[in-house]
Amino acid sequence: MNKKIIKTASVIAVGAGAAALYKAKAAKDNNSGNETQGYGNSKRRNNKCQCNGKSHNEHSDYKNTELGKYEKNSKGIYYASGNYEAFAKPKKPDGIEKKSAYIVGSGLGALAAACFIVRDAKMPGKNIHILEALDIAGGACDGINDASRGYIMRGGREMEEHFECLWDLFRSIPSLEKKDESVLDEFYYLNKEDPNYSICRATVNRGKDAELGGKFGLSRKGCMEIMKLFFTADEELYDKKIEDFFDDEVFESNFWLYWRTMFAFQNWHSALEMKLYFKRFIHHIAGLPDFSALKFTRYNQYESLIMPMLKYLENAGVSFEFNTEVTNVIFDIEGNKKTAKAIECVVSGKKEKIALMEDDFVFITNGSCTESTIYGDHYHAPVGNAEIRESGCWSLWKNIAKQDRAFGNPEKFCSDIEKSKWESATLTTSDDKIISYIEKICKRDPRSGKVVTGGIVSCMDSSWLLSWTINRQGQFKKQKKDEVCVWIYGLFTDAVGDYIKKPMKECSGWEIAAEWLYHIGVAVNEIDEFAKEHTNCIPTMLPYITAFFMPRRKGDRPDVIPDGSVNAAFLGQFAETPRDTIFTTEYSVRTAMEAVYGLCKVDRAVPEVWGSTYDVRDLIESSVRLMDGKSPLDMNLPKPVNMVKNVILKKIEGTDIEKILREHGVLNC
Repeated sequence: MNKKIIKTASVIAVGAGAAALYKAKAAKDNNSGNETQGYGNSKRRNNKCQCNGKSHNEHSDYKNTELGKYEKNSKGIYYASGNYEAFAKPKKPDGIEKKSAYIVGSGLGALAAACFIVRDAKMPGKNIHILEALDIAGGACDGINDASRGYIMRGGREMEEHFECLWDLFRSIPSLEKKDESVLDEFYYLNKEDPNYSICRATVNRGKDAELGGKFGLSRKGCMEIMKLFFTADEELYDKKIEDFFDDEVFESNFWLYWRTMFAFQNWHSALEMKLYFKRFIHHIAGLPDFSALKFTRYNQYESLIMPMLKYLENAGVSFEFNTEVTNVIFDIEGNKKTAKAIECVVSGKKEKIALMEDDFVFITNGSCTESTIYGDHYHAPVGNAEIRESGCWSLWKNIAKQDRAFGNPEKFCSDIEKSKWESATLTTSDDKIISYIEKICKRDPRSGKVVTGGIVSCMDSSWLLSWTINRQGQFKKQKKDEVCVWIYGLFTDAVGDYIKKPMKECSGWEIAAEWLYHIGVAVNEIDEFAKEHTNCIPTMLPYITAFFMPRRKGDRPDVIPDGSVNAAFLGQFAETPRDTIFTTEYSVRTAMEAVYGLCKVDRAVPEVWGSTYDVRDLIESSVRLMDGKSPLDMNLPKPVNMVKNVILKKIEGTDIEKILREHGVLNC
């Protein structure tokens, strides 16, 4: 059989043979994938009981298929799905009140770790110390009204239903606005009553709807390239780039426009991360063109997520030590045993050292996507003498990594900022004419307080590849009712603009505003005046914003709890946890839960990553959606493959397999 026939047959396998294929694949991934990271339940896999080492199957009078199900792995944790364990309240670990916890950083992962220590490990709040280099908490989840500049959001957070750890956390964090409701309750009803979706996903020719019709525009060859990546073993993707697997069949499609602008992937980013994203969110492929899969907070992420957590922790008595930059964590390493012995830090310019005992836990945020952010303002670009806010996350990780290979390889992620940077800007306007152009594109009133753009609008013909979004207004609690905040970002900061004839990275806020006004269709003779006098635009250059997408291999990110670690764990986007994907709020919270449960010996399962990649229905549905509603079986197939297809279809007549294939569009007649 020639290669063409083999490839075409694999398409049919997605529809007709996915059940058998994925049953085996699921079993392999659940074991080998976790095993390579040291996360597998080895005792359960060996299927041994405590009776002279015999297997259960050797007993004629006793069989317990659940035995070993809740045994902890080498990291001190175990995984479970469903709500049985999710509703259980953990018991207080022995001696926890005599222990202390030091948390380096105060981003989402760090604050989540503190919340889990309080809620699930039941450590007294006074024993928990959060060490933050800056003078404000929140990390990348920011949103402030800077007195000298104006409103600033460096990014936004897209969420979905199956962020299992995130929602497990926020069900316990009280809302700051709704009495007797949690942050989860507040979020749930907001998105239920005002569901998110986009009416215009992309524009061309200065504000005209690109009319993509929700189509991915992938050729058969493009679909095959994506499927090939999907089925490639992780080990084969180490240090590989996306462009090693895709060519113009994918890169010139609507699919790539949707994908790269939503997730900020570049052609040279990690093929492994691309695959992991595809597997993690395969149940949302249909919602990719119109963002109907997404959910958003009411306000910016700082006020909606960070502030309620800060209040919860303050009420618990947790101490926050700002202007405290941790420069190193010193480990005592004996064989495989790794014990954190001291924290070196600079407190308000003065060097200090915190001695640690084995009963003192340290949770380390290693690396940061918003480290060294460069701030401009309306009349100044983020260059030259612009303010740079540094927290020292990268230098901290480098100092720790020098001590043992198990602590990762930070250079893999932070050594080439030309490939990990992009720029964002926050634009504020109350001008009715500018807002009328916005309304023409998104078909909604931006001042309604409800969903506006429903996600980013990408300017397809922008040389900067500008995208912009307007979330529910006001995005800030103290924002004036007539003000609208727009978040803008550009992937190609070195390219010369279409209206402003200079690279985005060299532009002041008003110049970025002018370029955006050009692309939403404002009359050319009005652009400069509107940009200078009727907007306030604050640019931020983010050198490491996609550092976690850089090509990598196993070991470049340290395990959340490195092998042999007695009292230290890593948190956030540059720690390694099985099957989940970085650049999400869920990843930060998942690493926090695993770190706390493992070190503090919390006897409760960590929720498994949602298993849609093992769900035949989602696999079939996504295959049909990627082909814009066409069935893989309707393609022009070689005669030998058609013969095989017809035999298979005859065999499944009247079965549940036929029913599933019809329900999801593989069989159309």
